[in-house]
Formats: sequence, C-alpha cells, structure tokens
Amino acid sequence: MRRIDILLTGELAGGMAPFSHGELELVFHRWSQPDELPLLEGSLWAFVDWVLPEISGLELCRRLRCDRLTADAHVTMILEDDDPEARRRALRSGADDYMLGPIDRTAVLDRVLALKVNDHESVPLRALQQGDLIIDLPAFQARWQARPIPLMPNEFRLLRYFVEHPGRVFTRAQLIAALGKQEPPVDERTVDVWIGRLRRALRNAGAGNPLRTVRSLGYVFDQQ
Repeated sequence: MRRIDILLTGELAGGMAPFSHGELELVFHRWSQPDELPLLEGSLWAFVDWVLPEISGLELCRRLRCDRLTADAHVTMILEDDDPEARRRALRSGADDYMLGPIDRTAVLDRVLALKVNDHESVPLRALQQGDLIIDLPAFQARWQARPIPLMPNEFRLLRYFVEHPGRVFTRAQLIAALGKQEPPVDERTVDVWIGRLRRALRNAGAGNPLRTVRSLGYVFDQQ
C-alpha cells in the first residue's frame, strides 16, 4: 500500500477521513501550526492557502522547500483570485502548481489522484541516526549499537518523531496530533504510557534515557 500524507493549511469541506484507491492510501492532516509537522509516513503533498493567520502562503512554501523533511513535497498553492501575477509568484516561491479556492475534499482528491494514481514513484524510506541509535524505517525497527530494540508500533512511531525533531519540547497534545491519534480522541495521559514503555525499552537496550520530562510542558529528546 502506497501512502500520501496531505497537509492542509485550511479547513476542508467534506471531511478529513482517510481515502483509499486501489493500492494508494491518502491521509489528511490539518496543518494549523506551520512549525509543527505531523509524523509523515508516505510521500507528501501540501495544499497551502495564499493567506494565512501568521505568515503568507508564499513564505510557508519557501519554508517547505528549505526543510529536509518537506523539501521534496508536492506543493499546491490555493489562490484567492485567478490573477496571473499571483500564479507567477506562487511558482517562483516553490509551488508545483496552483488551484483557485475555496477547495473541498472532492477537489483535493481529484487533483492528487489525477497526478499520482499512475505514479509509482514515492519518497524512499530511509534510516535515521542519532548517535548510536538507528531508526531503520524500511525494517520498522530501532537499533542501539546494532542491537534491536523491541518496540510496539506506537512507541516506534513516537521514537521516530522525537529523533526527527531532537532538542524540541512537545506537549502531550502535540504528540497525539503528530501521531494522528485525534480520531477517536486519545486521553493525553496515554502519552505517559507510551513514554514509559519507550524509556524502558531504551534503557534495556543500553541507550540510557534520552527522553527528558520538562515539568508542566512535556517531553524532549536530548541529542546525544
């Protein structure tokens, strides 16, 4: 099953439920905080509104191109008016194409499927490394000094997210959102259970405890 993660900076009429088409799965993410990416497990497509509350869509597009996690994303700019100058500026900022808003679920699916349904290329899975800790994405396995670390899927995905964002404090709510656990709602204290299991697994493997609790805020993965 191939997966495409779809980031949307605005609301989507028609709902955000995942969509499957043959061997292709489309997963939607509401992206309201430009500096907070969810866990991305497939190739990436971003639909960026021309006007955003904090920054312009053009600036967000430039940031996507500068971030190693999103540099290869397909970016569609959502224009407010069919203006030739706006189209040119969108493409110059790094957008691949553009659409006239407002958009809905059907329009998004039509655009993605039209270009991707016969596209067998996808972002290759890779290995992440932080010191002696390796996250082997193709094998869905974490290793410390070449020794496998037994992890359940939630703990593995959580560790991957921390390794992709070392040194940054995440609240429980942010971690739940990043792992796509908002529907059905997950109790925030469930994150403490995931963290506890992950810490035990890392200690048992000899990796110590790189996960630090920041009182009243959340958790951070300290770089080694």
